[in-house]
Amino acid sequence: VKRYIRKGIPNEHRALIWMIVSGAQTNMEQNPGYYHRLLEGEKNDKLVEAIKTDMNRTFPDNVKFRKTADPCLQHTLYNVLVAYGHHNTAVGYCQGMNFIAGYLILITKNEEESFWLLDALIGRILPDYYSPAMLGLKTDQEVLGELVKMKVPAVAELMERHGVMWTLVVSRWFICLFIDILPVETVLRIWDCLFYEGSKIIFRVALTLIKQHQAFILEASNFPDICDKFKQITKGTFVTECHSFMQQIFTDPGSLSMATINNLRESCREKLLSQG
Repeated sequence: VKRYIRKGIPNEHRALIWMIVSGAQTNMEQNPGYYHRLLEGEKNDKLVEAIKTDMNRTFPDNVKFRKTADPCLQHTLYNVLVAYGHHNTAVGYCQGMNFIAGYLILITKNEEESFWLLDALIGRILPDYYSPAMLGLKTDQEVLGELVKMKVPAVAELMERHGVMWTLVVSRWFICLFIDILPVETVLRIWDCLFYEGSKIIFRVALTLIKQHQAFILEASNFPDICDKFKQITKGTFVTECHSFMQQIFTDPGSLSMATINNLRESCREKLLSQG
């Protein structure tokens, strides 16, 4: 299964495979009617307001998300986000979730499936990325910093020398899961693996981008220059050739076990908590 998924799931099977491998299908079947009950229940006004504010900012260039579209996916997106905010009150709604839910809707073309896939991502695959304190997200950015120290030390040293925090250059990679950062086809291939293999895929992609462009990044001589280089490394033929790119992410960073990531997560989380 892993090999099949790494080779890229055909588009017409994508929604089904994502649903199955992520556990979303099982959850949906075990909770019939739950999604619709969420939509019919009492609404939190603040949550609804926050979601409405972001509606027009979600894929403004995509015709299907325009108010004039028929059917207009804005309505579907609104439902998925409102339902999720009431399902997971600890998270509610935060920016970034709109893009992820929007992508899920485009792929599944199904409101309820998009809700359960969003739940798989936010509840299990990306723990604590979108909670108000975003501790999981901050932790994983620090984990990436530690992995770069191990695997691309020259870049880590450059970042340290110029006082560039990882969150400044990679936070959108993690929050948006590479949406609007890498080409669509490449993002979908990454998500194929993300649903099956979990969050370590994000580290593989990030490390590959950094390792492949090491010489280019090291040309930077100041803070703004470094930030600019990180914007540049997500463009060009290296990322548009999605087949070879996906092969690279499994070879370039070398071995990367979940045990290593979990150990780093533990130490980075403790460090962040002690800093308050």
